[in-house]
Amino acid sequence: MTPQRVLVTGGSGFIAGHCILQLLEQGYLVRTTVRSLDREATVRAVLTDAGMVNGAALSFVAADLMNDAGWADAVAGCDFVLHVASPVHLRNVKNEDDVIAPARNGTLRVLRAARDAGVKRVVLTSAFHAVGYGHPRSGHTFNEDDWTVLRGPGVDAYGRSKTLAERAAWDFAATGSDAPELATILPVAVMGPVMGREISGANHIVQRSLDREMPGYPNLYIPIVDVRDVAAAHLLAMTTPGAAGQRFLVSSGAPIPLRQIGAILRDNLGDAARNVPTRAIPDVVVRAAAIFVREFRAFVPDLGYAKRISNDKARRVLGLRPRTSEEAVLASATSLIAKGLVKRP
Repeated sequence: MTPQRVLVTGGSGFIAGHCILQLLEQGYLVRTTVRSLDREATVRAVLTDAGMVNGAALSFVAADLMNDAGWADAVAGCDFVLHVASPVHLRNVKNEDDVIAPARNGTLRVLRAARDAGVKRVVLTSAFHAVGYGHPRSGHTFNEDDWTVLRGPGVDAYGRSKTLAERAAWDFAATGSDAPELATILPVAVMGPVMGREISGANHIVQRSLDREMPGYPNLYIPIVDVRDVAAAHLLAMTTPGAAGQRFLVSSGAPIPLRQIGAILRDNLGDAARNVPTRAIPDVVVRAAAIFVREFRAFVPDLGYAKRISNDKARRVLGLRPRTSEEAVLASATSLIAKGLVKRP
């Protein structure tokens, strides 16, 4: 039987790369998009270094989220699409549309192309940013029924882009019977084995800790998920019959204090963690800094607040059994050290 073909958008990305690795391991034919085919050799080299098997089953197409060109070729003959590509997470931007427009319009562009090509199901990479931001503090446990309050406290351009893009996708999926099935994956802060020389997602927290670029840890809690589990969730949402029409929060479990990340590194990495800070930064210092430093302002609403998050649906419907936060932190750290992406102590 001919293997099924899957399009993964944004093949040079962190999550997309891990999706490609797992798809190839499971015997799929994989096509991925890059903005220029000049990137193919580099992306192949990164994937090979990460342990890619059957690279001959991987092909590339040039396509950009802001342009119609290339998308018909990208989706042609595909059974499924994993739409992972999204604008880079920028906390401070002069024009929010520089982030929001590519996310929303690009998502609709991919969905239209998938519909026209007869793709069975699209799995969209959304984020917890589309669920748990802008709400007042409470003991509420966030789940897939929740949506971020677009103009609420702590919601930045990235959060708005993920929320608006996902809402646009669900509106599109409801337009008619010819639309492909849709499922969305909403990961929390993504850590895990880095790919190539790029430090992506929440791996920056680990890198900055190891390099002592953080003087200490503010009183913040972070929910973590391993990138390998995020990729696995995409594949399960692609093939699980009951996943169609569903959102899935993906998390390792309860949020952990930022300072616990430092403790995990110090307890497990010996001399490599010599530079990891030990001090806490008082809330009053963070609040004062936020007056002068814009990037600190988004943190203030969440000081001392551990958001409760349910990963029950991903476990129950997809059968996902995520790694622990400690495993994700250590996988990030050991890969950063192995690739020479952190300073030697």
